[in-house]
Amino acid sequence: METTVKKEAYDLLLAQARLLFDREENALANLSNASAMLNQTLPNSVFTGFYLFDGQELILGPFQGKVSCTRIALGKGVCGESAQTQETLIVANVKEHDNYISCDSAAMSEIVVPMVKNGQLLGVLDLDSRLVGDYDELDQAYLEEFVQLLMTQTRWDFSQFGVER
Repeated sequence: METTVKKEAYDLLLAQARLLFDREENALANLSNASAMLNQTLPNSVFTGFYLFDGQELILGPFQGKVSCTRIALGKGVCGESAQTQETLIVANVKEHDNYISCDSAAMSEIVVPMVKNGQLLGVLDLDSRLVGDYDELDQAYLEEFVQLLMTQTRWDFSQFGVER
């Protein structure tokens, strides 16, 4: 996607997210809508979603895409690396990444943004593209802002679903 077009798409995404998250604080609702908004914004996506940290490992959360890996240990794969270091990771070509976990053979590049609130890891945002080299610093900046907005506006309480946190 051309840089100008990508920037405009991300600007629209952030505007929509601000309105949506301002009216809803439920974590499950916001994560579900966030994955749908990202999927619509990024046309090369084969996976847009979240893995949530249960205190031990990452567990598949709301997402758009094909059936995916359900559990990822800290340090394993791009998601586990990002969760462990609490830093955004961009992998231009997943076939060349030594620690890559293949959940969908259509994925060619990946970006993972950690979700940290008050110093506590809550999970990661995971995006996979069908194109090699699809993510760059522009994606990182906008996606980190998107995640920060999500972290700020969402009440991270899963107790109404039988999950204590």
